[in-house]
Amino acid sequence: MEELAQKYRTINPEYFDLLMKWQEYILYPAVLAIIVAILIFVSYKIKLSSLSTMKGKFDLASQEETKRYFQANVAFAIALFLFFNSTMIDNVARDPIWFGIRFFIAVCIGVLHCYVAMLLLKYYWPKLLHKKLHKLRYTPRTNPKNGNKMKLLSEEYEDAYLDEGKQAEENVFSVDYDVWIDEETGDTLIEKYEGHLIAMECDRCGFMTLRLEKEEVTKEVSGSEDGELLKEYTCTYCNRVKRKTVILSHTIRQDINAGKLVDNPLETTKHVVTVKVDLFSNEDDHLSYKFQNLKEAKRFLDEFDFDKIDMDKQ
Repeated sequence: MEELAQKYRTINPEYFDLLMKWQEYILYPAVLAIIVAILIFVSYKIKLSSLSTMKGKFDLASQEETKRYFQANVAFAIALFLFFNSTMIDNVARDPIWFGIRFFIAVCIGVLHCYVAMLLLKYYWPKLLHKKLHKLRYTPRTNPKNGNKMKLLSEEYEDAYLDEGKQAEENVFSVDYDVWIDEETGDTLIEKYEGHLIAMECDRCGFMTLRLEKEEVTKEVSGSEDGELLKEYTCTYCNRVKRKTVILSHTIRQDINAGKLVDNPLETTKHVVTVKVDLFSNEDDHLSYKFQNLKEAKRFLDEFDFDKIDMDKQ
């Protein structure tokens, strides 16, 4: 600074003194902005880890994680803007026009960082968040009364444990309920989620922007025939429209109406030659097994424990 003072103070003393004060104080708010960014990130992680239930973690992550990460990036962008305004001191001291040039470049750097962060959080981050939310939502719950692992019921079975009001909410897609049951005691845990909250990966653009827009029963379930449900998805990025038909099993519906919870709906079918079992973990791992009859498949399912499988050896 002494060399700069000897070199440029005589040219424009007032401007040079103002510039030196700027250089002295500009780093304080820059460091503060960095601290704010770190605090936003760390405070969110602490809040997330402090929650005791998977449902609580799911709600916090789905509602606040993307917003908190963007806030942290905005604070970091402000820090970049301020730090850059302390550089190029020789040029700025020589000619006041460089002060404006440096300020403009710093604004561009800060805005560019925010824009890139926004794009990543909008189109890339949802894919990672989806895997995280999927794990939180479908990790087996534990019965707080006895520590038993609870089983998540499928859409076909869960209606037997939902009252008419909850079923009506699901029918209009405003709410989605997960029903967990302790098969030993019959204790149930019902968790409430926003209807169709999580978007899926679009097979055209690759972004997690494919959302379920509507569902329509195209064929009602009868006493002897399966029904059909048409699901229509729309990508909010590339506007791709995807339709998928889901079979509504009449056999499962009959078992529910009879008050019987069937682990394997194929138990009611006599003409089975081969049984194939596909298993998916919360980490999106996939295992596939084939059996010659239902008895072997049922014995396998009764004894199977995903936690004991070494995926690296599969």
